[in-house]
Amino acid sequence: MYVKAKTNASRSALSALTVSLAALLSACSVGPDYQRPDLPAVSSYARLDATQRQEPAPEAGQAFWRGFNDPELTKLVELALRHNQDVQLALANYQQANAMLGSAKYDLLPTITASSQASNERSSADQQPGVAAAERDYHQYQGSVGFSWELDLFGRVRRSVEAQRADTRASADDIAAMQVVVVGELAQTYFQLRGWQEQLNIVRDNAANQAQTLSLLQLQQGAGWPARLIVDRGRAQLETTRASIPPLEAQIAVATHRIGVLTGNVPEALISELETPAALAQLSANVPMQAPGELLRRRPDVAAAEHRLAAATARIGVATADLFPHFTLGGLIGTQAFDAGALFARDSETRSLTLGVDGSFLNVGRVRARIAASNAQSAGDLASYQKTVLTALEETENALVQVSRSEQQRHHLEQAAAASVRAAEVAKVRFDQGAIDLLELLDAENVRLQSQDALAQSRARHTLAVVSLYRAMAGGWPEYVANEAPNKT
Repeated sequence: MYVKAKTNASRSALSALTVSLAALLSACSVGPDYQRPDLPAVSSYARLDATQRQEPAPEAGQAFWRGFNDPELTKLVELALRHNQDVQLALANYQQANAMLGSAKYDLLPTITASSQASNERSSADQQPGVAAAERDYHQYQGSVGFSWELDLFGRVRRSVEAQRADTRASADDIAAMQVVVVGELAQTYFQLRGWQEQLNIVRDNAANQAQTLSLLQLQQGAGWPARLIVDRGRAQLETTRASIPPLEAQIAVATHRIGVLTGNVPEALISELETPAALAQLSANVPMQAPGELLRRRPDVAAAEHRLAAATARIGVATADLFPHFTLGGLIGTQAFDAGALFARDSETRSLTLGVDGSFLNVGRVRARIAASNAQSAGDLASYQKTVLTALEETENALVQVSRSEQQRHHLEQAAAASVRAAEVAKVRFDQGAIDLLELLDAENVRLQSQDALAQSRARHTLAVVSLYRAMAGGWPEYVANEAPNKT
């Protein structure tokens, strides 16, 4: 319904009412206020050795991949952060959410409108019999400026802005989360590539040694010694070693293609750049001595889930406000005349002031259904937040175990590989001296190949475990991601 102020008395009464209503605008906001959920009480550091639990160093906020001192990796990460399509999509979603936040904020202010119109009308001869055609023409000119403003007495608009602000912050966290995913996958793929290249070099070196041994056996066979069985054994081992080369080459090609796509390029763009093997860098996992819960809260996916929970909580208030009437204050001032020259003359002005009351709150059943839906959405977002936290804890615990155990495994395999190399060298000397037969030499060379290959795989696994730990605990991320991601509104 609408009440129109036509007299001075009514206008004064309406003005007093408007002032009173405006004073109440910030009085209350219906619906629950957001309460930050508590994180589970955990102690993940039990999974770490004492040497891995360290106080935060001054460079703790440095991007962790720079700690590997690998310029190629740093270059690839920077390319991915600028050109990866998933990061670009997350950025576009943030920009959309931020624009919607700006639009929501305008709902707190009056909506200003302006219009102007010039019209010409002619009545028919039947409407005005005996009147000349020129006299049946009517001209009308008018212009006006008006406003409409919802008096946010129960906080519906403010809760809506609160929800959109939380959504915008979640979208900003989504950018950081996508950066973590992309850079984490890139670093892991890059180190897998370097590990496979190291394995390929080991296999090729061993194949060359085995080929030399086979050539020597074939010469000796021509002289009648050794038996055919020995030569076939040597050839079988050589061909088995060579057979492991094509799968490694295929894995290297697949990893190279993946890195190309992660950096926003076509799959084959980085083949020439990455085909030259490089040493597999190592980085210790120094975890800052902070509460695990606080480290997990720094994870952008956890932060995004929390902000979405805050948005859902605010939308309960939006729905709850529909239980109360919506008051809208409107006004208009303008001018109207039948002659353009008199448009701004005295007594040509028009004005109106209205107070509108929306009666949709009387549909209580529908309103309460929307409130129930909002409560269910909030419960769902709470469950999603808790799931995200538990998943983060699981990833952290798994990474801690993998780092600790892979470090131990690498230590043992380093000793095994060194021993197998010494044993193979001694076996070759003794074989040349005739002290051992070919089978013993082949066994020694096979053990060396297996030990070196296992060590190369162990180095790669340990490096991947370190990357997973930094990714899981958000170590080495906050400052860099904060600088890369847009400012949160």
